[in-house]
Amino acid sequence: MFRKKTAGVVLVLMFVMAGVGFCQSLEDNWNDFLHYVKIGQLDLAKGYAKAVLESKPEPVTLLALSEGNPQGYAILLRSSDTTADAELSELSGKILAIIDKGRFVRRADSKIIAEEIRRLSSTARGRLAAMKRLKNAGEYAVVYMLDAMSDGSRREELPNIVWALPRIGKDAIRPLVAGLQTEDIALKAEIIRALGKIGYSQSLAYLKYIVETDGSAELRQLASRGIRQTEPSALKIPAAELFYQLAEKYYYRTESLAPVEDADFANIWFWDVDGRSLIREKVDRRYFNELMAMRACEWALKADAGYGKAIGLWLASYFQAESTGLSMPKYFGEGHADAMMYATTSGPEYLHQTLARAIKDNNAYVALGAVEALTVTAGEKSLLYRVGPAQPLVEALSFDDKAVRYSAAIAIAASGPKKDFAESRLVVNSLVEAIEEAGGSSYTARAVKVMLQLAQSRNNVIGLSAAEDALIALTKGGQAELKVLSCMTLAYLNSPDAQRAIAAMALVEVNAIEIQIAAFNCLSVSAKLHSNLLDDDKVAAIYSLISSKEADAGLRSAGAAAFGSLNLPSQKVKELILDQSSS
Repeated sequence: MFRKKTAGVVLVLMFVMAGVGFCQSLEDNWNDFLHYVKIGQLDLAKGYAKAVLESKPEPVTLLALSEGNPQGYAILLRSSDTTADAELSELSGKILAIIDKGRFVRRADSKIIAEEIRRLSSTARGRLAAMKRLKNAGEYAVVYMLDAMSDGSRREELPNIVWALPRIGKDAIRPLVAGLQTEDIALKAEIIRALGKIGYSQSLAYLKYIVETDGSAELRQLASRGIRQTEPSALKIPAAELFYQLAEKYYYRTESLAPVEDADFANIWFWDVDGRSLIREKVDRRYFNELMAMRACEWALKADAGYGKAIGLWLASYFQAESTGLSMPKYFGEGHADAMMYATTSGPEYLHQTLARAIKDNNAYVALGAVEALTVTAGEKSLLYRVGPAQPLVEALSFDDKAVRYSAAIAIAASGPKKDFAESRLVVNSLVEAIEEAGGSSYTARAVKVMLQLAQSRNNVIGLSAAEDALIALTKGGQAELKVLSCMTLAYLNSPDAQRAIAAMALVEVNAIEIQIAAFNCLSVSAKLHSNLLDDDKVAAIYSLISSKEADAGLRSAGAAAFGSLNLPSQKVKELILDQSSS
């Protein structure tokens, strides 16, 4: 009895202790949460974690608490990764998300940044403290620092800001290179100097572009110096190539180019010519790299309009950005065309570059986009284009993704190739696979249509005999359109089975009369091309239909035309005439 009472008291005390969290301060709840995690009292820890979250703490305040207790923050990180208690892991993760938001809010606070820029020109201790906070602000600090440098009333601050700018480090590069578009020569010179002192390869292409194109000898000299400070060998590489290399690094998600991780978005920086200042566009992190790759490719083309490799990579980047399913960023503007429009406009050479990259990367979305664009624009010669030793579209016939295989086969077949190539059998195999897929894929009709095109053009490169069984199967159970298309294609095959399947489709009464008539028309074509390949049973069935007075007149007429095309022995025709005789 005593033990039961004691257990009850302990249980009540535990609930009371957990409940206290809801009337404590944020700091108390935070500390109690960490304490109970540390000693393994996880139920109590979860109660205080909920209290922290339900108090809706200011992110910067919670960040300050975490920074004031590094050991506690380490405990929080461990608890968020625990697999022993899923609820505790989830609660800890939510607290971490608030702390990360606090980092962003503090980094991007314009008032704090402005104060720290002015503080650079205070005491020696103040300058060092301000520098630390500006470095933490990263790319957000650059905007206000450049504005201050352009402000004639703040000239006395200029030496200190110039001193601080490169010390922000590589996070400053993206806004700084955007700032190179300023028309303020003095400001541009300081940006170039800062990029050289930062000494990071991300800026090389932009510096080389100045070396190649800027009208100011002083700026060209500064840019050359900046390249030598960073990577002297880049002086021998054209700016277009350097931009292309940068674009590839973005496309393949080089870790050093990733945006900071304290926000669920990333910034793309532009120079506002009218406002003479930097502006940023918030974009989803999921396609930030692709958007930056596109911009680097655009700069490559500005540096050298004939640098075609940049077009292929730009298209791949755009397709990959679309693969996220996100709307394109606002800076694209209203009515901006999609990737497919640019792909079909670009022409086969660049599409093959895009396709070759997608095949190498095993990227089905990009590969499919490139192949579909080639289907629209390319002829036989351009479809079998080589990128180095490879033929990308032919290689696509063996791609892992079936949609890519189907599209590649349709593209090659639609071009009506005149010269033999080793992989022609793969074209038919993929077309047959599209036809035979269970339930009929979206490619089935396209595959049959392109087969009909090949048949009607009497193409000898891509033989359709391997598709005969699949086409016959469609005449028996396919949709009405597929039945007719298959029947029309079979008419060109010199095969008894093909002609008999056409006749069977014409004679099956469950088919709509329109389908039966279409089949008889196909039989006429087959008979004219290959003569009679029917067995006696099929001939007799057609004879019975056209001699029947109960059959539909249109159907009898189509059957009679087919019967005549079979060019049967005169005895058969004589029987038909005598059977109707009433004399």
